Amino acid sequence: MRNYTTQMDAAKRGIITPEMETVAAKEQLSAEVIREHVAAGTVAIPANVRHTSLSAEGIGMGLKTKINVNLGISGDAKDYDLEMQKVDLALKFGAEAIMDLSNYGKTNTFRQALIEKSPAMIGTVPMYDAIGYLDKDLLEISAEDFLRVVRAHAEEGVDFMTIHAGINRRAVEAFRREGRRMNIVSRGGSLLFAWMMMTGNENPFFEHYDEVLEILREFDVTISLGDALRPGCIDDSTDAAQISELIELGNLTRRAWEKDVQVMVEGPGHMAMNEIAANMALQKRLCHNAPFYVLGPLVTDIAPGYDHITSAIGGAIAAANGADFLCYVTPAEHLRLPDISDVKEGIIASKIAAHAADIAKGIPNARDIDNKMADARHKVDWDEMFKYAIDPDKARAYFESTPPADRHTCSMCGKMCAVRTTNMILEGKKVEFCTEK
Repeated sequence: MRNYTTQMDAAKRGIITPEMETVAAKEQLSAEVIREHVAAGTVAIPANVRHTSLSAEGIGMGLKTKINVNLGISGDAKDYDLEMQKVDLALKFGAEAIMDLSNYGKTNTFRQALIEKSPAMIGTVPMYDAIGYLDKDLLEISAEDFLRVVRAHAEEGVDFMTIHAGINRRAVEAFRREGRRMNIVSRGGSLLFAWMMMTGNENPFFEHYDEVLEILREFDVTISLGDALRPGCIDDSTDAAQISELIELGNLTRRAWEKDVQVMVEGPGHMAMNEIAANMALQKRLCHNAPFYVLGPLVTDIAPGYDHITSAIGGAIAAANGADFLCYVTPAEHLRLPDISDVKEGIIASKIAAHAADIAKGIPNARDIDNKMADARHKVDWDEMFKYAIDPDKARAYFESTPPADRHTCSMCGKMCAVRTTNMILEGKKVEFCTEK
């Protein structure tokens, strides 16, 4: 029987939880260091008390960069088996989080199966599910209805929820006053904006924020403060609307911590490379070093079909400058619901970005696997190289597709392989190319 309500509550009282011990082992840090960071809010361990299959992960300062995979059912793509195959793929490639963004029909059956199965932390956006869950049109939904959906997701075992509480009247005023090329591109943000405009009411998640926090505290759900006014094109980045909402999110972060609710803050989606580092520093400053969760950012707007690459570029820069959590982007971004192949490409791109950033940040032992790969390449040991590859199957398939005559080389350089030549000379052997052996 736990004698604390949340991970943050335990950390503030000096208690090291089993989840903190799990995170410490994964990060090769002491449990006391993890506890101190959780108490300060600079690390979050999303871990709903009802998610019994969870293998806890830490997100935040001094820890490895984590990635999230989005999936879920929509009105145009209702194949539950296919979505579960995407779950299997995410788990296979080591995604630390999966967000169920289902927005069609009664989604709780799929979500409950996902939570029962997944050792990865599970996130949702209750706003997406509200219309289907409540079977009401947007204008008919009350503030109390929105809170009902939050409670339902918490009771099912969701570890973190994106709550767009920062798009209040002040932030909307900044958005409308300044204007934008792309307006609001956040799905949850646009729905709340529409609800506020149609009803004349304040954002219910802002107005009833304390009640939201009470629900989250009861089940130890981490709040991921959504960026409803994130830029949807590089021309809108770092504008008054984005910064106005970020200021609100900083205040909401402190209010959550006062209730012992863990916090992550969500960040921009599209942003030119030269603005990313400054945005990371600004977020950490305004949001008191809370963990930062970014979608990309995508560094150009002209690459539909390749946005997993534009996202990986921005994600690597963001994480190297302080972002803690990367939401994957697939080649299908802006075009359609991703298929299995898209999901894989998005995961791999995000894993590359996260790992590259960890090396740049000097995360303890981040370079170890790169050094093992270098040693395997030095020995021209292909099986060993495949072992350390992010995607061993693809690496092996490429190598075997055009097999070299000499397995100690590849078909690119053949016997002129630089590694082979240098190794032979250092071993006192003679290098010959024109003599048939």
